[in-house]
Parts: sequence; C-alpha cells; structure tokens
Amino acid sequence: MRGKRNSTARSTGEGILPNSKTAKLRHRRQPEDSHPFDSRRALLRQLLGAGISLPLTGLGMTLPQALIKSQSRPATPPAKTPLSKDDDNFLEDLERANFAFFWEQASPQTGLVKDRCNVRGPDHTVVASIAATGFGLTALCIGHKRGYISYTQARGRVLTTLRFLWKKLAHHRGFFFHFANVNTGERLWDSEVSSIDTAILLCGVLTCREYFHDYEIRRLAVDIFNRVDWSWLAEDTPLLSQGWMPEIGFLPYRWDDYSELMMMYLLGMGAYHRPLPARTWTSWKRVTFEYHGLRYIGSFAPLFVHQYSQAWFDFRRKRDSYADYFQNSIIATEAHRLFCLELAQQFPDYSNDLWGITASDSQSNGYVVWGGPPEMGPIDGTVVPSAAGGSLAFTPEAALRVLRNIKTRYGTGAWSKYGFIDAFNPLKNWYDHDVIGIDTGITMLMAENLRTGFVWNTFMKNPEAKRGMDRAGFEPYQPSAAPETQQHIALSD
Repeated sequence: MRGKRNSTARSTGEGILPNSKTAKLRHRRQPEDSHPFDSRRALLRQLLGAGISLPLTGLGMTLPQALIKSQSRPATPPAKTPLSKDDDNFLEDLERANFAFFWEQASPQTGLVKDRCNVRGPDHTVVASIAATGFGLTALCIGHKRGYISYTQARGRVLTTLRFLWKKLAHHRGFFFHFANVNTGERLWDSEVSSIDTAILLCGVLTCREYFHDYEIRRLAVDIFNRVDWSWLAEDTPLLSQGWMPEIGFLPYRWDDYSELMMMYLLGMGAYHRPLPARTWTSWKRVTFEYHGLRYIGSFAPLFVHQYSQAWFDFRRKRDSYADYFQNSIIATEAHRLFCLELAQQFPDYSNDLWGITASDSQSNGYVVWGGPPEMGPIDGTVVPSAAGGSLAFTPEAALRVLRNIKTRYGTGAWSKYGFIDAFNPLKNWYDHDVIGIDTGITMLMAENLRTGFVWNTFMKNPEAKRGMDRAGFEPYQPSAAPETQQHIALSD
C-alpha cells in the first residue's frame, strides 16, 4: 500500500505498471508532467523481479543459532504505558501540526488533499492523492474533536469532499484513480484505478459517517461506499487486483501476501452490495519471519505494512484462525527496532533514541523502498520519522523516545509547520524539504489512537467494519501480557 509524492508518483498505491528490471527505484523528483508509475508496492515488485539479493531471514527458515540465542527485548503492550503529561503535550503539538497539513493542503473547492508539500519554500504542486484524502477526512474528525476547527468548518469541508467524490471525481465501478489534480479532479500521470488507495479513502469516508451526526454526510458516505463493485475486482480469483487502467485493463499483480491489504479485504467482505466472498480472507499468504527469536507474520516490505490497516480497524484483543494481528505488529516493530540497532555498526546515528526506516524520500535516489528485516535498501543511515510515528500505538515508549529526540535534537531541520519532514540523514546532514500526506496521516492517526483510541472507536461503529471482521472469523480473546511471552502469542501453534 502506499507512497507519497508531490512532484513525483506517490506510494500508498499498489499496482502500478512496473518499469524494466533495470529501472531505478525513484520517482518522487520527476516533473509533474511525467508518468511515474512507481508506488511502494510497484517498487517492491521491481526490486524482487530484478533479482536483487535479499537475506532470507524468516520464510520458515531458522536463524543462525548465535542469533537465536541473542537477547530479545519484546515490546510492552500499550496498556502498560500510560502517557505522562509531557508525552501527551508532545503528541498534542504533533497532532495539531499534522492537522494543519490536511487543512491547508486540501482544496477548499474539492476537498482533495495534496500528495505532498514542500515546506522549505513555495509549493506550487497540484497533485492530490486519494489515499491522502482518506487520511485527511479522518483528520477532520480528529481536528474537530480536539478543537482545532469548529463543527461548521469540519462539516463544511467534509461535505465538500464527499460531494466531489460522489458527483465529480472520475471513478471506475466505484474505485478511484490514484492521483488527481487537487483543484479539478482530473486524472494525472495516467495513474491507475487503485484498489488499496480507494480502500484508504473509504476508511476516511466511513469514519466521517460515524462521527458526524449529519444526514447528508451519512447519505453520501453510504452512497460512495455502496457504489464500489468489489465483485468486479475479484471476478476470476479471490485475490484482488492491485489496480486497473482504461488503456490496458487489470494490472498483472494481485494482493496475495500479508501487507496493508487487510483493510481492503475486510471492507470488501463487509460490504452489503457486491461483496467479496469470505474465502478471500484465507486466500492470501501469511509468511512467518523470525529475527532475534521474535516470530511474526510479515513480508519483504517496509514497516508501514504493519501499520496502515490498523489505523482504522481495531485488532486489539481479537484474533482469527491465524493470528492476533495487533500483537503481531508489536513484535514486528520490535524486530525492526533491533534491526536498526544492529545497523548502528555501519550507521552510528541509529540508536535507541533514533531508529525507524520505512519507504520514503532519499537524498540521492528519489523515493526508496527500504527497511527490514530482512534488509531492503541500500540503507544509508536515513531516518524516517513516520516509521516511529506509525508505531506509536504498538510500542509507545520506544516510539515516543525517538520522536521526542528527533524534534529536540534536530529542531527545524527535521520539524516543520506540519510536523516531521518525510526523511533526513544526520550522517550526511541532509533534510528532506517535503512533508508527505500519508506519512503525516499515519503519524496523526496513530498518535490519536494511542491517546484515546478515537479513530478505532469511531470507525468500528460502522456495521460494514464489524461484518467484515465477523466474516473473517475474528473472535475476542485475552492475550497474555507477560513480556516474555509477547514474541510467541502472535502466531497459531
């Protein structure tokens, strides 16, 4: 799921035409009249398709004995980490800054939200992303709840957005094009009709439906959601296509392994009109990875795959026949932290106070899909604040430690009027000039979920969300809270 950009292709989307195997993994810095078909998922496809070697840590394989015996430090569940007043004040400042992006970088005429914004100078880009718009709709709910804007302001912007989505923004069978002109809604870059980006947008739409007790908002939200033809996207297989283009038809890639796909399948299964069959939930692969004795379901993808679905769907104290996915994300985040600490031998900026690598901008190679374990890169010491930001609900103490350190130590280099910049490299004294919508969004939503559970509690009132999880076989249960067992409770025996 996913990406970002402002003057290049974004990344929340999946399913974009792949370039040749020798294509460079970049797209953010391209001119706006170019056709950047790279997304986070497409870059992953390129990387693997090109035969770039990746360490096969996991995939059912056993780590070297010395590594297995090394001390593991499982994360503490969020319930064990009450926020101090200072931490809550920090998160309040962070959320207020994040909200400013979604308020100021959305068109008052369409409600569409820019994919990214240059915070170091004048920004004249017109590229909006439907995924950023989904985060933006949720941000409007948070913004009103926290008093950043009035009810009249929030309701007005939501109505503007939903009316535009329903009446004017181009779609195909209810699915929207990945990128559009922020002012007109015109399709940009010959972008694909994106299944995952539409799912992120729908999560924002449904959040507004439950938050605002307003007839028109609720009616428009229902109409937009019910227009989606999930059966078309899976007409010949239980695995959904990553996208469709009018010029070529369906893209050749399917959502076939663990990733941010959970939100999309659950929405489709929860729909009352043209829903996905329940068997779709068991059709995608769940591969077991192991790192420093920590076992979890994962994929060859950056950390964001453990975050996006859980910004809206509440997986806490629930499990299906495979896993407790909330605990799974805790473990995966802890594995990533340990991975960064090991990288400190090569890149001394990484430490307990500074870790986190997920798909982001880079100094020299445009937009890069990197992270681990296993290592994806080449990693160069770059830090991506949204890696810790999107992990706030999973490992609050560790994530807060990183985010507070970044703001305090690196100041205006890494902090802007919209919160953290997308990425920076202290070893090279490089600081990105862009803030990206979906990374700002995942940080804001997870900060609010950590503080109050507001997004989870609001979104899960939707009957479609409940129905999707019921059809997937989720049942409540009480996970073990003992730290020494955290690494084992995510997976079925």
